[in-house]
Amino acid sequence: MSQQLTLEISDEVYADLQRKASAVGISMTEWIITVLSRQGTMTSGTVPSLERQEQARQKFKSHAGAISLGYATDIENQAIDADLAKAYADDY
Repeated sequence: MSQQLTLEISDEVYADLQRKASAVGISMTEWIITVLSRQGTMTSGTVPSLERQEQARQKFKSHAGAISLGYATDIENQAIDADLAKAYADDY
C-alpha cells in the first residue's frame, strides 16, 4: 500500500532538493524517500537502558580533568591580560 503526499515548498528548497538528487543520479522523489527512510531508522532505534546510560555518562565523566597543563589555571585577569598581550605582540 502506498500513499501520496503533496507538499508546497519554495523555489529555493525545490532547487536545493533537485540539486542533491541530481548529484547522486536519482529522481527527487527517490532522494526524498531515501533520506526520510534513513532518518526514520535512525530515530526509531532502541533507547539504551538506564543502566547503560549511566555507564556511558560515567565513562564520559572519567575524561574530565584527564589533561594537566602542569600549572594551575584560574580566572585571574592579570594573567589573562598578560597572555593576550604576549599573543598579540607575536608577529607569527
